[in-house]
Amino acid sequence: MATTFEDQRLRVSGDQPHGTPETVVVRFAGDSGDGMQLTGGQFTLSTALSGNDLATFPDFPAEIRAPTGTTFGVSSFQINFGSADIETAGDATDVLVAMNPAALKVDLPGVRRGGTVIADVGEFTARNLAKAGYGANPLEDGTLADFQVLAFNISQMTLDAVKPFGLGNKEALRCKNMWTLGLMLWMFDRDRQPLEDWLKAKFAKNPVLAQANIAALNAGHAFGETAELGHSLHRRHLAPVKSAPGLYRTVTGAESLSLGLVAGAQLASLPLFFASYPITPASPLLHHLSRLREFGVTTFQAEDEIAAICSAIGASYAGSLGVTSSSGPGIALKGEALGLAIMTELPLVVVNSQRGGPSTGLPTKTEQSDLYQAVYGRNGDAPLAVLAARSAADCFETAIEAVRLATKFMTPVMLLTDGYIANAAEPWRVPCLQDHAPFPVRFHTEPPAEPGKVNPYARDPETLGRVWIRPGTMGLEHRIGGIEKSYDTGHISYEATNHQRMTDTRANKILGISAHVPEQDVTEGEASGDLAVVGWGSTYGPIIQAVRRARSKGLRVSHIHVRHLWPLPRNLGDLLKGFGRVLVPEMNTGQFKTILRDQYLVDARPLNKVSGQPFKIAEIEAAILKILEGADAGLRERDAR
Repeated sequence: MATTFEDQRLRVSGDQPHGTPETVVVRFAGDSGDGMQLTGGQFTLSTALSGNDLATFPDFPAEIRAPTGTTFGVSSFQINFGSADIETAGDATDVLVAMNPAALKVDLPGVRRGGTVIADVGEFTARNLAKAGYGANPLEDGTLADFQVLAFNISQMTLDAVKPFGLGNKEALRCKNMWTLGLMLWMFDRDRQPLEDWLKAKFAKNPVLAQANIAALNAGHAFGETAELGHSLHRRHLAPVKSAPGLYRTVTGAESLSLGLVAGAQLASLPLFFASYPITPASPLLHHLSRLREFGVTTFQAEDEIAAICSAIGASYAGSLGVTSSSGPGIALKGEALGLAIMTELPLVVVNSQRGGPSTGLPTKTEQSDLYQAVYGRNGDAPLAVLAARSAADCFETAIEAVRLATKFMTPVMLLTDGYIANAAEPWRVPCLQDHAPFPVRFHTEPPAEPGKVNPYARDPETLGRVWIRPGTMGLEHRIGGIEKSYDTGHISYEATNHQRMTDTRANKILGISAHVPEQDVTEGEASGDLAVVGWGSTYGPIIQAVRRARSKGLRVSHIHVRHLWPLPRNLGDLLKGFGRVLVPEMNTGQFKTILRDQYLVDARPLNKVSGQPFKIAEIEAAILKILEGADAGLRERDAR
């Protein structure tokens, strides 16, 4: 082919413009049972150990095991890595590893022209081609003419490599993901020893399987070393990224979030009680927290979503930090109990790992379509604080902030992530907890001067947060509940003026949070200009890279990324008025755009995507150019009049 692998730089696929340090995008794709997520995870580990920056995108079907060889059963894992700072999993793929025709059919459109396609010829049988919808073999009919193709029989070479271990054909073919991984380790100059150690630990009870997988790994590596593939395949080394000194590890959003919740509870001097019901993509949070019991964590897998949130509310009432999590459908089921937490004014952290919806929707795909639900989605006037994490690593700090606000203001706080953040991995510099200011909770322990006259709704005049009384505290016996209470006594009250006062107080308490959080900063660029690109959540990576590209062309564009979605930062309105245009990319039909229009009367323009896939940098860059070209055309038309 005209383009060799050595020429594959960042021209299309990576985060960086031409001429800067290299990044490469690799995508592993195959059947759900081919071990692509495991392969990608181990390649990620190897990448991290090599000192490269990285971002990953696991992309898998909702079915536990879809019919073998079909396009809707394809499971993929994409990783963008290299010697530059990485913010996204990459726009276009440089190297696609396709384990069967269906994987090629699904993921070939994402490969850049001149990219490398590695295919397992052994799986391109007439039956598998028909299942994937191919009328002819794409390896032979010119379909791949624009790509570098490395087609060889991975299946047979795997069988040959593991033959000495006496495995059955089915078990032997399960090792072919390790053969492929070995080839990729050779291609990018990676050490095999950590992978061998991992395989020995994973199959400690079955040493034969461990040795067979190691043999497949080594065989793939040896193939890269010895095969005469000419200019089609080169070994390359990507230098480590320049990083600040410190201890680093890779984290997924779920891992980072679990650590952040524990850190927040420690800073608040509270035990943590986490209750949830399994749902994709929120379930990993329960898995990770269940391993942290030594830090005062209690986990409870409830029988349903309502039981989960109610038990968390009960834990908060008893003096623990109650936390629950779900995705959009489960948050809907929790709605009534969430209203109870607002009415009783108890601290509660609710994590919503958003997915494609509505209803069951796209369980394993990402979306940001629960913002309205978070801000408005309860009966009555039921305000709460809403935060959003922007990346896997950012989940740690956002979780601490959620705990701080929940305990300081005695309110539920909803923390929004999404399927992309929850499953994606990136390097994380492990922070020192001593660098975070503690915010220990002070329970109310002083009995009233007149015995029996306890008002559990007595408030801090600065925050309007009510007092927190542990049940059983001598002299402070009290009751709280879902029926409206008197502002002055805490007793049940149906008085119209009291309900007005309590409703206003609950709303003002939440709105007052904006005075206790940092002012909104400009993430990239200046505090005024022609265009502000405003984002929230996982759109951070593609937005900041698109803005950097636009700024490199001399355009007056800035990026503003909002963590505190409700209440909004106190200076955000004034900040937005410093720009001629406002563009809001989000993975929904324009929910944050509508909130900005409502709150600030700015002409925010939407850029919406609800495909279940994250934004590409190029999509946002094109929207920036389009909106600015439109503004220029409007000015020219006005001047011509």
